[in-house]
Amino acid sequence: MLTREIMLQLFPKSVAFVDVYLPFMQAMTPQRLINTPKRMAAFLAQVGHESAGFSALVENLNYSADGLAATWGSRFAQKDSAGQYLTEMDGGRARRLPNSDAQRLHRRPEAIANRVYSDRLGNGSEASGDGWRYRGRGLIQITGKSNYQHCSLGLFGDERLLANPHPLQEWRWAVESAGWYWNSRNVNVLADGDNFELVTKAINGGHNGQLHRVALYRQALNLLQSS
Repeated sequence: MLTREIMLQLFPKSVAFVDVYLPFMQAMTPQRLINTPKRMAAFLAQVGHESAGFSALVENLNYSADGLAATWGSRFAQKDSAGQYLTEMDGGRARRLPNSDAQRLHRRPEAIANRVYSDRLGNGSEASGDGWRYRGRGLIQITGKSNYQHCSLGLFGDERLLANPHPLQEWRWAVESAGWYWNSRNVNVLADGDNFELVTKAINGGHNGQLHRVALYRQALNLLQSS
């Protein structure tokens, strides 16, 4: 059983919200067959990472120029003639040098979203504003026009989220959309196995933040198996 105590041990930053979201989690997870310790631990690890510990329901794109270079190097980091990233040492670590685009977009979240999400995930061009309109929302960060469309059809039977994506910033639909996304990609089957990297790839498309996701998974599994 998913309890308040387990959630706060895993996600202490969510103390102000736990009594709101917990009933939705307790109702949604059995409906989506997230009903074993391994499935629940995998789900909590993924959505916990994506939502900054159940504390943020909309994507934060307020990147500095350095942050853009570190996150989207192929777009925003300087390269030499051989295509290698130019770096400098900063506090004992190599830091990618931001290019002119990164400098121009520094701390401009709407412009950043429209740039990095343009012409993909069903979005239109940079000028369309779709990148910002359909930026990540909900516990699992539904992102892109096509995902909003499919999520809306899955949850409501219509395309209302295309006209108004903001319900995914409400706890009920933040939780429900995460359950829908998990189910639509059949992630329970992956969670039943022993390759957590496949779970992360199904959610993230890559392995960003994998060390944190793994740490959350192990902690959640331990708590759930001993409860």
